Amino acid sequence: MPPNLASRLLDVIEHDILPITERGVGDGNKVFGAAILRKSDLSLVLAGTNNEIENPLWHGEVHTLKLFYELPGRPSTADLLFLSTHEPCTMCMSAITWAGFDNFYYFFSHQDSRDGFAIPHDLKILDEVFGLEPGGYRQRNAFWTAYSIPDLIEPEMREQDQRIRARYATLSDRYQESKGNNDIPLN
Repeated sequence: MPPNLASRLLDVIEHDILPITERGVGDGNKVFGAAILRKSDLSLVLAGTNNEIENPLWHGEVHTLKLFYELPGRPSTADLLFLSTHEPCTMCMSAITWAGFDNFYYFFSHQDSRDGFAIPHDLKILDEVFGLEPGGYRQRNAFWTAYSIPDLIEPEMREQDQRIRARYATLSDRYQESKGNNDIPLN
C-alpha cells in the first residue's frame, strides 16, 4: 500500500466525490458515491455518484461503473483502485466483481449507513436474502479484497476525516428531508 493512499482517498472523497454528491442529493438521490483511481500514481480516472432518481439500479458504485465503461480507451481494471464512500451493498459488490476489480476501499460501513444515515437496506438484504450478519461477507476472497478506510487513517488525517463526516451528516439530513418526494423503491 502506498504510504499516501489513505490521504489520497480522503482527498478524492472530499474534493471529487462530495461536490457531485451534493448536487445529486439536491436532485433527490441518496448520498452514495464512488471513484476509480490508477494504482500506479493514485490519479483520478473518474468520480461518480448515486443516480437512483433516473434508475433505481444506479447506486453510486454501479453508476460510476456505467460511466467508466463509457470512457473511450479506459484503462484495465487490473490497474485500478475502486473507492466507495459507503461499504457497497450486495448488488454493488457483485458489479465491482463482474467489472474485474481486485479491490475496493470504503469510508462508511454498512452499520454507518443504517445508524448514521437511516438507510438500513444493505444490512437487511444481507440478513434476509443471504442470512449474513453485519460484516458477514468475506472481505478477502478469490475476487477482491475490501478495505475500510478508517482502519488506514493516521492521526494527522483525523481532522479531514471529521470534516468529511460532518459534510455527509448534512447531506444525509437533506436527503432524509426530501426522500418523500422521490420515486426510489427503497428510499
